[in-house]
Amino acid sequence: MRKKQLLFLVLISLFMLKPIEVYSQFKSYTIEQLDSLQKTEKRKVFVFMHTDWCKFCQLMKNTTFKNKQVIQALTNQFWFVSLNAEEKRKMTFDGNEYQFQPTGDQTGIHELALKLGSIQGAIAFPSICILNSDHEIIFQHQQFLKSADLLQLILPLDKKYPN
Repeated sequence: MRKKQLLFLVLISLFMLKPIEVYSQFKSYTIEQLDSLQKTEKRKVFVFMHTDWCKFCQLMKNTTFKNKQVIQALTNQFWFVSLNAEEKRKMTFDGNEYQFQPTGDQTGIHELALKLGSIQGAIAFPSICILNSDHEIIFQHQQFLKSADLLQLILPLDKKYPN
């Protein structure tokens, strides 16, 4: 009994000496939720387009989007949408319906990802698209971004493109 109590005290002491860092997560919304969200508060929309096979997409999810400053900036300024570019379900956005387009055996891309992520007719992953509160594209980028680089891109948008 005494050994258990001593072990318990040692474990508690270790936790107190080394605080546990908990990463905040920001809320992700679906593309279909944007109309009702804009009615509650006008904000720009940050759309992160990714695939399951893209290693740089996964790296952004696990590093860039876990940075406290990035979380704070995205939470305060944007409605955040995480869009899997290979999602097979139909989506309605801005009064239009978009669906998955097969490009081969077990491959394809969602029409909405093409609409929001294509730059000069091509798409690459990861892609980000920033929309104003009227759902007009104001910024696009195709490439992995570190936290500092993402912050340099999104922080000035508030001044240049007010909601």
